[in-house]
Amino acid sequence: MNAENTLNIYSLLIASSLVIVSIFISHSQKLKLEKEIMIGVIRAVIQLTLVGYVLNYVFGLKSYAFTTLLMLFMIFNASMNARKRGSNIHNVLLISLVSIGAGTIITLGVLVLSKSIKYEPYSVIPVSGMVIGNAMVAIGLCYKQLNINFKNYRDEIETKLSLGAEILPSSMNIIRDAMKTGMIPTIDSTKTLGIVSLPGMMTGLILAGTPPIEAIKFQIMVTFMLLATTSISAFLACFMSYRSFFNKRKQLSL
Repeated sequence: MNAENTLNIYSLLIASSLVIVSIFISHSQKLKLEKEIMIGVIRAVIQLTLVGYVLNYVFGLKSYAFTTLLMLFMIFNASMNARKRGSNIHNVLLISLVSIGAGTIITLGVLVLSKSIKYEPYSVIPVSGMVIGNAMVAIGLCYKQLNINFKNYRDEIETKLSLGAEILPSSMNIIRDAMKTGMIPTIDSTKTLGIVSLPGMMTGLILAGTPPIEAIKFQIMVTFMLLATTSISAFLACFMSYRSFFNKRKQLSL
């Protein structure tokens, strides 16, 4: 690697001081996020250091079993993080696992069967990381929006129920709004791709010497993949979660 692609430790330490900006804003505005920011920074440094060395070894393997286990481990960790947004939802960990898992498996299944990617660590793991990460963010937003909407529209839902409506029709507008909330960030990112944000995969491939047309095709594939995964995960998470806001007598129970 040439000098232009290296980053010395002093430059990294100076860049790390930018974290202070986030902490200062959180403290000055009484957001109480200082602890979360520090935990996030420390975890990121440790995790990236470990994963960087592990991936150097993993990408050289060609084991289907190992690839599958590593992907399941990623799905489980993403589900553990997503469940924090829906702590009041029954079986939220299971719902998160099913939602993220289904979105990931369906999407990667299509790509592998179409021979767009190979089912090997060097190909599947980076793509899985993007897919699982987007699905995790999407269902986290869905859980949050469900909680907000069921509280804000409580009177409206109870009126529908008192008039004999079932819980699904009574909740449909809320479910749809939560799904939209989970999907919109990915859709907005798609709209601005190449104009506001430079796609990482395409840029990396071009810098690595891949012909631009090939890099573009891969980026288009990734974009479609993220849209599909986000949609599937948000759909499953919302329709599996809404019942948690009702008791066995079909009454709204927040």
